[in-house]
Amino acid sequence: MSGERPFGVVLRGLRQQCRLTMEELAEASGVSVRAIGDMERGRSRVPQRRTVVALAEGLGLADAEREELLTVARAARPTRAVAVAGTAVPPRSVGDFTGRGRELALLREGADRSGAGAGGAVSVVSGPPGCGKTTLALKAAADLADLFPDGCFVVDLHGVAGPVDTGEALLKLLKALGVSERRLAQEDAQGQAGLLRALLGERRCLVVLDNARDEGQVRPLLPAGGRSLVFVTSRRPLSGLEDVDRLALSEMTQAEAVELLRRILGKERADAEADAVARVAELCGRLPLALRVAGNWLTVRSGWSVEHLVRRLADEERRLGALAAGDLRVEAAFELSYRQLTAQAARMLRLLSLVPGPDMTAAYGAALTATDVFDAEDVMEELVEAGLLQAAFTGRYQLHDLLRLFARTRLSREQEPGEREAAEDRLRTWLLDTATVAGRWYEPGYGAPPSTWQGLVPLESAEEARVWLENEAPAWLAALRGAAARGEHTRVVETADAMDWFASRSLYLGHWLEVFRLSSEAAAALDDPYLRAVHLNYYAQVLGPCEHRYREGIERADEALKYARRAEDAAQQGWALLNAIYPHRQLGEIRKGFDKARAAVELFEAAGDHEGWIDAVGAYGATLRDLGRVEEALTQHQRIVTFLSTPGCPVSGWTADTYSAAATDALGSDCAALGRWREAVGHYRHAVAEFQRIGVQHREAEALLHLGEALIELGETEEARSCLRKAVALGEVADSEDLKNVQSILDSLPAD
Repeated sequence: MSGERPFGVVLRGLRQQCRLTMEELAEASGVSVRAIGDMERGRSRVPQRRTVVALAEGLGLADAEREELLTVARAARPTRAVAVAGTAVPPRSVGDFTGRGRELALLREGADRSGAGAGGAVSVVSGPPGCGKTTLALKAAADLADLFPDGCFVVDLHGVAGPVDTGEALLKLLKALGVSERRLAQEDAQGQAGLLRALLGERRCLVVLDNARDEGQVRPLLPAGGRSLVFVTSRRPLSGLEDVDRLALSEMTQAEAVELLRRILGKERADAEADAVARVAELCGRLPLALRVAGNWLTVRSGWSVEHLVRRLADEERRLGALAAGDLRVEAAFELSYRQLTAQAARMLRLLSLVPGPDMTAAYGAALTATDVFDAEDVMEELVEAGLLQAAFTGRYQLHDLLRLFARTRLSREQEPGEREAAEDRLRTWLLDTATVAGRWYEPGYGAPPSTWQGLVPLESAEEARVWLENEAPAWLAALRGAAARGEHTRVVETADAMDWFASRSLYLGHWLEVFRLSSEAAAALDDPYLRAVHLNYYAQVLGPCEHRYREGIERADEALKYARRAEDAAQQGWALLNAIYPHRQLGEIRKGFDKARAAVELFEAAGDHEGWIDAVGAYGATLRDLGRVEEALTQHQRIVTFLSTPGCPVSGWTADTYSAAATDALGSDCAALGRWREAVGHYRHAVAEFQRIGVQHREAEALLHLGEALIELGETEEARSCLRKAVALGEVADSEDLKNVQSILDSLPAD
């Protein structure tokens, strides 16, 4: 029937043979008149199989004729796009592609939706330079190619280095789709864009628009519907595009990064220096481009050990320069995006390299640049749009380690003399001022910030203060170290002093030992006996619980007592005695602890220090219990509960709640020592609930341990198991010794 005649000629012959007009065939088949006309005139490519079947049914063809029409259609339709000079090119294979399973699955979902006729799918893959966007898109395209019989095409839009004009990209795609030069000449830019949309809507194609500069460059290249799929890669998120899927790509996981290096180096060589390979992955920030460069260096220089490369990369000043192999240069990839920034954004990027923590909020940018938070946020969002800063849904931003080094290098080259020091001073001052105000939410006599205080972050409640202190701990701790190194001793002791009560709330966060060591050293430099007593007391208070350095804790407490006596301060003398009691008890020196507790009670009474008196009475009761004088211990702990519940009690708020919960837990231990297990359980339950309510998690874990032990004594094993598991779930916020005891008890219980 057809010979080698084009599909359009065969279709016209069949229509005329059946004595049908285009309008009649359109009505019978459901295919539009315009589409039939374009096919017969050769103005459009061969339709998909379902369209050919509809035409065959409309023509009323017998089975043999219909199959022959389908054969002509298949012969006219290429199964895969081929490279055409000056046009789009098919995707290349990615031989050692590694990881990214979740990301590939997300891109495949788009292919499934387009295949189901749910409309043309567009996925935007964005991320920082060197994170593997192109590699991911090409791998996905290669994996999915068989699903797209009308061709797979790749167009490099050169978004960061001489962007391709949209019209040029249109022509490349249209030519690759088989549109003739004559037809292209008949359409203006708008018509060509419409033609591309029509073709992608009619066919099942996969198009990779690689390295897009902005929304305007790609918008005319996207389908309006149909069953085609488009991947767009860009350093920018292209947030102006509507109705697209978004995939933000970042560095690889450590396991993926190591596996990529193993594939590049060969398993035998990589596994022979497994630790060094893992270290290379870390030093490369798990960035695929950097990993590729490092791997290539090692394959070219086969005489190098992996450890040799580790030593080269460990030098931060030389790391970016070392990550270059042939035309692959990590620094050059960053430079392309950096050159496109506004002056404000480039300055912001340089200064953000000074942030000491792993991530940041807009307040950091505001502090560094001496602007308000909203202005800083706008500039930081420009960096996000440029792919040089990553934004999280939590309102925080991350600067990749290698980009941080790049920005720091630009800072040293481009910043005016003295500007770096001024920015560092602004950041350090803001961090320590904010830490001081936040810490004082928990200090008796302070609470909310004064009305005159204006900060870059809201601290309108104790909870906001807690969240800030915990989230920003790496940064304010680094600022405290910086102040200590610069000899800003008064600043260090003031900040640490504001932290004392918050430290007792979150004892096991991991940094209080360093905070109070620095402050005790600063107090020594100021040579003020009162300050030395105060900060040695803070240091002694955390040495035992946090590090189990009990003997050293006693020594620091004794030293604090010496300076407190020199300063003639009764309260600090009391605290020095009090801070030695816990270490004495842990070392089995019960009588020494008892004597110091009794003396501390008297000192606090003389000084009128209510908080110290409560602490000392509690410790006195504990030592009485240790000595077997349990009824007396019970009386002391009940004194605390009675004092705190008295109308007009001078101790109130969070401090009173904490002391009350601690005294209730102590009453439980007294009852347990007397064998009154049901009473003990009641006290422990109340203590657990109170510690949970006020957020003192390490004491909550301790009370859960006590409650679990008491329930076991009562034979209530299942509830005990539940309590002990809750303690385990609190994890690192709890005392490690408590957790060991909890796990030991759990292991000893019969199986569920």
